[in-house]
Amino acid sequence: MTWNKIKCNRRELQLVGTLNGGQSFRWEYNKEIDEWIGVFSKTVWKLRQDDEHLQYKVIGTLLNKTSKTTKQRCDGEIFKNLLEKYFRLNFKLSDYYKEWSNKDSLFQSACKQFYGIRMLYQEPVENLFSFICSQNNHISRISTMVEKLCKHYGDKICDHEGTTYYAFPDVEKLSSPQIEAELRDLGFGYRAKFIQKSASQIVEWGGEQWFKSLQEMKYKDARLELMKLCGIGPKVSDCICLMSLNHLEALPVDTHVYQIAAQNYLPHLKGKKSVTEKMYSEIGDHFRMLYGDMAGWAHTVLFCADLKKFQQDENSVPTEENPRKRKKK
Repeated sequence: MTWNKIKCNRRELQLVGTLNGGQSFRWEYNKEIDEWIGVFSKTVWKLRQDDEHLQYKVIGTLLNKTSKTTKQRCDGEIFKNLLEKYFRLNFKLSDYYKEWSNKDSLFQSACKQFYGIRMLYQEPVENLFSFICSQNNHISRISTMVEKLCKHYGDKICDHEGTTYYAFPDVEKLSSPQIEAELRDLGFGYRAKFIQKSASQIVEWGGEQWFKSLQEMKYKDARLELMKLCGIGPKVSDCICLMSLNHLEALPVDTHVYQIAAQNYLPHLKGKKSVTEKMYSEIGDHFRMLYGDMAGWAHTVLFCADLKKFQQDENSVPTEENPRKRKKK
């Protein structure tokens, strides 16, 4: 199976910071061969880079099986388009980095190491239920929970190198009343109720069409609609708005974001024990004023720079001056 190529300079897309920074939980990195394998759009992908290209292989897909007509059967162009949309490659990120650097000296410093951080354009159903799993949780356990959802309720895509890969389940499969008990048995705890109840609500409100209506709303209206779901608070609703509904001004505020804001931008917020609704709004509005209508994307770069896992392993993230070179086999 040959590698396909998309023209994309390495500085426009940094895979490690983008795929391993807490946006999506279905990517694994093989450090020995500098390759990623992951799942989105009912397809298993392998990714790698050289200085001028994003390279990919399609390991398996269900898209051919779900196409409505033979004219829609997947060819190379469809997979290329899916990948370009997923990484939002229509945005020339270096131009935005320059704009954000001119507005903020902290961003200017952070972006030297965390160049090419892309805001993934994810599927709303997977994005929403992944972030329900993220509540009071860490990345490795979130990944385990997401894979359990896929294994138990998603359709099998393929077997590859001893691993079976599954698509993320459709929302209808998570809405049945018995799902809550099943998920509790699988170790989801209180999140089991949130998943089943939210899925039931989404089905009742129109499923995929409901998500499309949220994309067409103004950001704050879409956010309020999402918060009507069981167990969805301000942060998770902002994650969904930002990562899958194309509201790039949405800014999820958690402990990391609060600390960044208090230490560098809003010193009067220092020392607070919890983030109140008023503080949450103040932090989000501050960065929207600073960065504009892509504030959520801009702040994701600061968020990546703040993550301790990157700070503790400086070799895990290439710098702009010294990009990682591929090892020769």
